[in-house]
Amino acid sequence: MKMKILPLFSLFVSGLLITDTLQKQGAFHTTQNDGPYVMYKGNKVYVSYILDNHGARVPKIDSFDYNEKPGITLTVATDIAGKTFPVQLKSTLENEKTEYGKPEKMFVVSDIEGNFAAFRKLLQGNKVIDDNLSWTFGKGHLVLTGDFFDRGSQVTEVLWLIYSLEEQAKAAGGYVHFVLGNHEIMNMNNDLRYVNPKYIQNATLINEPYLALFGENAELGRWLRTKNVSEKIGDFLFVHGGFSSEVNTLDMNLGRLNKLVRPFYGDTSYNYKDPKVDLLYSDLGPFWYRGYYASRPATLATQIDNTLALYKVKHIATGHTVIADTISVLYGGKVFNTDVPHIKGASEGLLVENGKYYRVSPLGEKFQLLD
Repeated sequence: MKMKILPLFSLFVSGLLITDTLQKQGAFHTTQNDGPYVMYKGNKVYVSYILDNHGARVPKIDSFDYNEKPGITLTVATDIAGKTFPVQLKSTLENEKTEYGKPEKMFVVSDIEGNFAAFRKLLQGNKVIDDNLSWTFGKGHLVLTGDFFDRGSQVTEVLWLIYSLEEQAKAAGGYVHFVLGNHEIMNMNNDLRYVNPKYIQNATLINEPYLALFGENAELGRWLRTKNVSEKIGDFLFVHGGFSSEVNTLDMNLGRLNKLVRPFYGDTSYNYKDPKVDLLYSDLGPFWYRGYYASRPATLATQIDNTLALYKVKHIATGHTVIADTISVLYGGKVFNTDVPHIKGASEGLLVENGKYYRVSPLGEKFQLLD
């Protein structure tokens, strides 16, 4: 009887052979290009890195028994050459709550899109993390309002930083919230229009379809499936796009809304068979809607008031739509737009502290909003 060898295992062996050959030839000088990707197959855990050896990308795949998972420590690259940070895999993954009390301070960032350098500088400059990328924000809450995928070249590294900060924040009495945007949903649903080409190529190097990298048998895929599309934190409603009048009409609490959309993360059929789910995944849904910033008709003020009343909040914070190079406040302080063009160097975050609101720079400069 012939034994079938898993493609990933086959590549694991070949990756080791390539690595070993290059080392013996004295030609193996690598930097980390991408990864790690943690995949589960049977009772095995495969940890895949893509290394850059003199311009050639080489896969390095480590294999562990599943019962060794608690002892696995990942090494993740940063935007600084030679600088890495460790990540311990979580023992369990649970769906996030929908509502949270008011924290002593909040730092809000959106639409990083694989730009690790911009993300790091914003967090370090505002004392959310230190030089070692460790949590220093105490009991504060870091709120990420979607679109950390696509376009940039360090998406994986950005995701692992968020993943690792979650446990550190909890240990300090703080919290990290990752609200999904349309680009997270697109990547899980195999809509790859904005994926940096290197990720498609790297998936091929480890003999996996791109969709599997964030699928149900991948650690990052399982983790993403625990996230919400909207959360209420204190008197803020956080959502990537916004709440259209059509979604308001559903008169649906946030818990129900998140529960309704979650089963379809990763659904590539786009055949939801439920008009409510169809609406939530449409251009009028919470992670695609742009209506707050389009023509801004007078009726929007009433629509926004209806959303605030429905969810018993005072403010809505979104990402998704760039309307300026700075954090913007609209509708008399009812709506905060946190999407800025990080890629152009116009990087800012929103700081909420002691009842005041600030847009802040990567240097920690504070500019008060809503005098």
